[in-house]
Amino acid sequence: MGNKVVFRMIKLAAAIAVAFFGAFPAAAQEPVLTVFAAASLKNALDDIDAAFTKKTGIKVVVSYAASSALMKQIEQGAPADVFASADLDWMDYGSQRKLMRDDTRVNLLGNQLVLIAGKESKVQNVTISPGLDLARLVGDGRITTADVRAVPVGKYAKAALEKLGLWPQVETKLAMVENVRAALALVARGEAPLGIVYATDAAVEPNVRVIGAFPADSHPPIVYPFALTMTAKPPAAQYLAYVRSQDAKAVFEKYGFTVLNKPTS
Repeated sequence: MGNKVVFRMIKLAAAIAVAFFGAFPAAAQEPVLTVFAAASLKNALDDIDAAFTKKTGIKVVVSYAASSALMKQIEQGAPADVFASADLDWMDYGSQRKLMRDDTRVNLLGNQLVLIAGKESKVQNVTISPGLDLARLVGDGRITTADVRAVPVGKYAKAALEKLGLWPQVETKLAMVENVRAALALVARGEAPLGIVYATDAAVEPNVRVIGAFPADSHPPIVYPFALTMTAKPPAAQYLAYVRSQDAKAVFEKYGFTVLNKPTS
């Protein structure tokens, strides 16, 4: 068989292959949404995201961390479709810098600030009030919470301690960590005798117990705003609608959050 004949046969085979495979459209790539969410939302959002993906086929990838760290990442260009903050301040920060779509913003959830100890701790339950000797309660140990200068739970904790007049006695006893789940873990492992976290965090960790709740009026209201970023992909609107649904409300409430808005569906 001559070279010309072989060449023609190869060209014919290639043409048939192109025609055959061209008849079948490439499989549509499944959309993927990136959500940046406060660490305290992890358990509830994991459940909600799984249900959303099952319902819509849209995959959700979540980055959980302190709201402050996440917003700084968005500011530096990190690709996120949805931001869920544990306070209003960091959402406002994003809005002021034109990073968020303000028309999509919803103040969705509420929470409670609590004092925790290890499950086997001998520390008794206390009433958190101006007369509490918190320094004596923690002894030579530390009270852990997130960074009081930037991370929402830390900011709420400092505000409450200042309002109750307890800040001077515990300021030097604080062990500040990167986010609320890190504080929770320190108490759960027995590395800190006391911690200040959200009630929802304490509820999902069997190795800690709540020994006191901070009065709601001792700190700014704990509010979780959700919103789309300015670079959000179109399916993100579906996601935001789903976290406001009756199905999502049931999950949030199961984990101890207060849902501040009437479900949209």
